[in-house]
Amino acid sequence: MNVLKNFEALFVVTAALACAATYALETTPVNAVDTNMQVVVVSAKRLTPEQKLQSVLEERATTMAADTSAKESKI
Repeated sequence: MNVLKNFEALFVVTAALACAATYALETTPVNAVDTNMQVVVVSAKRLTPEQKLQSVLEERATTMAADTSAKESKI
């Protein structure tokens, strides 16, 4: 019975070491810098609250129209 307890402990330690090694080998250092990284610059004005509201209302109307046409096509 004592041998089974030792095998269980050995298995747990081996599994823990395997998981730690996998994690350590797969992650890259935080300070690694990719010089080929592409940068996207977006130059646009922010929407005013009125423009945001109008955009949301238009989106809702479009969604409602799409839902209605989808329901009609199922019938």
